[in-house]
Amino acid sequence: MSGPNGTFFRSRWVDAPRGVRELDAGALPAGFRAAGLACGIKPSRRLDIGVVACDDDAATSAALFTRNALVAAAVELSREAALDRLRAVVVNSGNANVATEEQGREVARAMIAAVAEELGIDGARVGVASTGVIGVPMDLAVVAEGARRAAAELSESGGEAFSEAILTSDRWPKRASLEVQLSAGPVRLSAQAKGAGMISPSFATMLCFVQTDAAVDATTLDRLLRAAVERSFERVSVDGQLSTNDSVFAIAGGRSGVTVAAGTEDERVFAAALDALLRQLAVEMVADGEGAERVARLVVRGAVEAVDPVARAVANSPLVKCALHGKDPNWGRILQAAGQAVPDADLSQLSLFIEGIHVANAGGAMPLPDEALRRLEAGMAGDEVEMRLDLAAAGEEAEIFFCDLGHGYVSFNSEYTT
Repeated sequence: MSGPNGTFFRSRWVDAPRGVRELDAGALPAGFRAAGLACGIKPSRRLDIGVVACDDDAATSAALFTRNALVAAAVELSREAALDRLRAVVVNSGNANVATEEQGREVARAMIAAVAEELGIDGARVGVASTGVIGVPMDLAVVAEGARRAAAELSESGGEAFSEAILTSDRWPKRASLEVQLSAGPVRLSAQAKGAGMISPSFATMLCFVQTDAAVDATTLDRLLRAAVERSFERVSVDGQLSTNDSVFAIAGGRSGVTVAAGTEDERVFAAALDALLRQLAVEMVADGEGAERVARLVVRGAVEAVDPVARAVANSPLVKCALHGKDPNWGRILQAAGQAVPDADLSQLSLFIEGIHVANAGGAMPLPDEALRRLEAGMAGDEVEMRLDLAAAGEEAEIFFCDLGHGYVSFNSEYTT
């Protein structure tokens, strides 16, 4: 899957839920405004600071952050915010604001204060996020003024600019807006995300901002967000690297007048829409991996203690990822990575399938007729490649999405700060 085209739900691995209608990708739910502008963090004068805000004082929220021990100043301060009742989030791109000591925390505080003052709200209700290069101090006055200007320029049509202001090495913006039909009427659900490198499944491996005009209590919103993240951003890998800045924010404003109550059919429908939204965004990130040309989905079946380690080992293997880049169904590399992850496991029943074709088992390659070989070759050359690895005849299942590793990734990351 290369760049965006056609509908949002374009991956064969993500089904558009029933009762969901796609809207203009940059549209925001009722009661939300956003803005994105250039304040000078990026030397290219590309958009580099954005704000998204909810006008409803009764807004509820939920947030998740990276598990990395080294975190950005933005993550430190956001963790201290009123995460169940946020009204706004301010984001900068082009600088991660990590390993910048107290000066970095002062910059993040200034961003929060500028937005809070401009909007006339408590600073505890403003989250903050950053993304970009690590270890480079930012100019406090420049960034604070950029945050203030962005807050002053908020508009109902600002979602598109906001989604572009959060990008770094991304080749395209990742955004969507959906209408979800509930029993008492429609609600809107939108999201903007970024991520292309330094991505490995461990909580929220990127930045993502979710808005809805449904009324959802904070406890329910937190539970739904965690479940959706577990099936989406937890299940992706570009390079096996866990970012220092990973954050997901969700805000429910309630302007629609429609309530999503826990334990109801409406909750099930809303949860399915949120799940599909984040799942497609996760696939988008993998497809946009730095220099990536194709995405693979691997499903591993077997003992509960083995399936996840094996899935992650295969997805993060540079040998497997290079083979994917070369359209090479090199089953030996996949089996090697599996055995490395669970060295004491019994793999005598192991079987590997690529695009539904049984290519190998523990004893070696399967003999394939010419027609199957042609299908295998065509499948490996596609934008999306399906793989299944059975460690045993029955058991649990783990899924992961990963991309190829090629010259583009090496070139980009060898020149990243120079």
